[in-house]
Amino acid sequence: MREAAKGDAKIGTTGRGIGPCYEDKVARRGIRLAEFTDPDIFEQRLKALLPERNSYIQRVLKGKPFELGALLKEYLLLAKLIRPYVEDVAELLQNWVDKDWNLLFEGAQGTSLDVDHGTYPYVTSSNTVAGYASCGSGLGPTQIDQVVGIAKAYTTRVGSGPFPTELEDKTGEYLREKGGEFGSTTGRPRRCGWLDLVVIRHAMRSNGLTSLVLTKLDVLSGLKKIKICTGYRLGSKVLKTVPATVEALEAVKPIYEEITGWDEDLTGVTRWKQMPKAAKKYVERVEKLLDLTITSVSVGPSRQQHIVLKNPFK
Repeated sequence: MREAAKGDAKIGTTGRGIGPCYEDKVARRGIRLAEFTDPDIFEQRLKALLPERNSYIQRVLKGKPFELGALLKEYLLLAKLIRPYVEDVAELLQNWVDKDWNLLFEGAQGTSLDVDHGTYPYVTSSNTVAGYASCGSGLGPTQIDQVVGIAKAYTTRVGSGPFPTELEDKTGEYLREKGGEFGSTTGRPRRCGWLDLVVIRHAMRSNGLTSLVLTKLDVLSGLKKIKICTGYRLGSKVLKTVPATVEALEAVKPIYEEITGWDEDLTGVTRWKQMPKAAKKYVERVEKLLDLTITSVSVGPSRQQHIVLKNPFK
């Protein structure tokens, strides 16, 4: 309802209610999982929260209010179903660390969608950078050994917001169709553009990356020329970092380095030595410009299409 009320100024969220959940969390009125799975506490928390929520829904958003009885009937059943799986996760993880187990935390969404370090306000409602693996899991930051970044061989974005290297032409459409670039949750077409090293450098710093994985290299096959954004031009200034305001980021002009593309189909490549020279040169050039080790590249969605150059976990 809130997104719809913004009209053309909408952020482009999934509409699943994630933002309001985080608002309740930071306002210290959220219902935690341990409370949700206790019927008495849950009803108590819901009774306290519902009048304020309904008032906002009715008066501001002009929507229909929710009834306490109907919510309890639906959600107490769900609480009963998930109760056996509720655990003190931080303690569980610590026990595994004490046993010298290897743990892999996988982040969702990209650095540019981080509520603090992204292109605010065109961001999600949480922190998506690597440090939040520690905050969210309950394990201390000193227990994280390596941070592996993941980037496509080109740049994409879902929803609104500034996108300096966006291609609103046949090349952009080529990347979208060949790469299957449609939102995993909403199905919305993703916006596509050339690889933006300014954004990746920003991600390197804010995540403390120790290496990088480059995916979807196969999507670039068939392009005669491929561009890499190495910096931004803002008026008379050359920027190597992402500017602080959305207005400045919308005004920048990308500075490109152009390299020769390739025609070969990469989807059947299983070893690095089989890779066409031009594709190798692209990967090696990105690695050199970033001064960051690229540990693997992918040329398709299957595990067999993932080519490991250096195992970061050894």
